[in-house]
Amino acid sequence: MSFQYLIEKILFRPVKLKADHVFNFDKDFEEINFNPDPDTIINALHFKVKAPKGIILYFHGNKDNLVRWGSIASELTKYNYDVVAIDYRSYGKSKGSLSEKNLFDDALFCYNQIKESSNPKHIILYGRSLGTGIASWLAGEVNPAKLILETPYYDIHDLIKRFFPDFLLKDKLNYKFSSHTYLKNSKYPLMIFHGTRDEVVPYRSGKKLFDSLRNPNKTLITIDGGRHNDLYSFPEYWNELKNFLEETGYF
Repeated sequence: MSFQYLIEKILFRPVKLKADHVFNFDKDFEEINFNPDPDTIINALHFKVKAPKGIILYFHGNKDNLVRWGSIASELTKYNYDVVAIDYRSYGKSKGSLSEKNLFDDALFCYNQIKESSNPKHIILYGRSLGTGIASWLAGEVNPAKLILETPYYDIHDLIKRFFPDFLLKDKLNYKFSSHTYLKNSKYPLMIFHGTRDEVVPYRSGKKLFDSLRNPNKTLITIDGGRHNDLYSFPEYWNELKNFLEETGYF
């Protein structure tokens, strides 16, 4: 087993779906496919509201597929935004080979497709866990209306160095997800959520990312006692998210 193969097994834990799988949610939605190239399918769910204020493009964590993440992402419609959640290559019904470049290219492709029917000044990016690195890269490319990061990391090296000796990691990682680099020139409103008891992405990594940014519109919401997958159970998370999404300030 190669070192890179082991890293991929840690970073990506996809669960596939049959092509004829029928999604079932209690909110209005449409299943769509993005096709960055003839051999690639990026399966997505578009949750819809009447007269949306904008659209949230949601990048999920490293496990499961849209059966789980669709339920989670669709909760954001309560703030009167449409939400598009995508499955990465090899997740769910999506097809194609995984690489950092492909993940980034797919994110930009999906964003550009959404932009054709949506005002880019009203497109918000949301990244959770693994997806924070993808959302951060895309934000550096497109300058979104706002960016929300839930349980983010400084970069992949900072995240996994506790598991491997540094000589194995230095200059040997195919995946960088260098969020601090992608966001270093950001000025748009940016909100980070992180729990102090996060057992997957340590709070210190999210705090390190926050502290590295000069963005005058950045906010860190520290959830005392929050773990990696339970921030939604804290009223503070929903209250701060509501305030952030309801604030004006589109560029």
